[in-house]
Amino acid sequence: MYVWSTSAVGLDLSKSIRKSATGENAQVYNRGHNKRKNMSMNEEMFHTPRYLSWRKMHLSRAKLKASSKTSALLSGFAMVAMVELQLNNESSIPSPILVIFAVITTLLVAVHMLALMISTCILPNIETVCSLDSINFVDESPHERLHWYIEIAWAFSTLLGLLLFLAEIAIICWLKFYNVNTTAAWSACVVLVPILFIFLAFAIHFYRSLVAHKYEISMKELKRMNEQIGDVTGNKLFSDDPVGNNVQIV
Repeated sequence: MYVWSTSAVGLDLSKSIRKSATGENAQVYNRGHNKRKNMSMNEEMFHTPRYLSWRKMHLSRAKLKASSKTSALLSGFAMVAMVELQLNNESSIPSPILVIFAVITTLLVAVHMLALMISTCILPNIETVCSLDSINFVDESPHERLHWYIEIAWAFSTLLGLLLFLAEIAIICWLKFYNVNTTAAWSACVVLVPILFIFLAFAIHFYRSLVAHKYEISMKELKRMNEQIGDVTGNKLFSDDPVGNNVQIV
């Protein structure tokens, strides 16, 4: 009787082990199947207009954050430079230099304040949608409607504002060293001129590289859509030949 009960317990243990192993295998299979299903759904979602708008929203958010930080920093520096600037023998400084300093400082503060105002007004509305962490609410973000305002803030803060900041450095050097040594003021201008050209060259190169990158991505997406249309209808919109690219009317 004791031996029979032991074997029965062993059979029950073996059955429970087989059931648990079968359950684990089923769970692993279900997880893998759901993962593959989610991956296929994600791949299909990547090519939808809503996902493209979602990417644009995050790009606009990053631009507005960078614009607000840069504008606040540089405008504060310009205000401090104008208030705390100590001039020796102001009467000997030519009036055109003082006028240029006043105009450049005013433009610098005004440009950065405009970029900061745009960023401060638009960024909270985009941050609210981004905090939801769901692509279904992307239509509630105003980044598409206010696209040009975001680009204006980005250009004022990073391009025009930085150019005015370099000019501000040059004119401050003239004000500080005009009565001391004009050679020092000219040296500052000589150093800033090549820096200005390097800045403009980098801006142009960056813009061209960014346009080329977006063009390559668009061409890949267009080729993928062309292949899908060819698989469904048997007739592609245009050939894959990069030289020809003749559009066929279906």
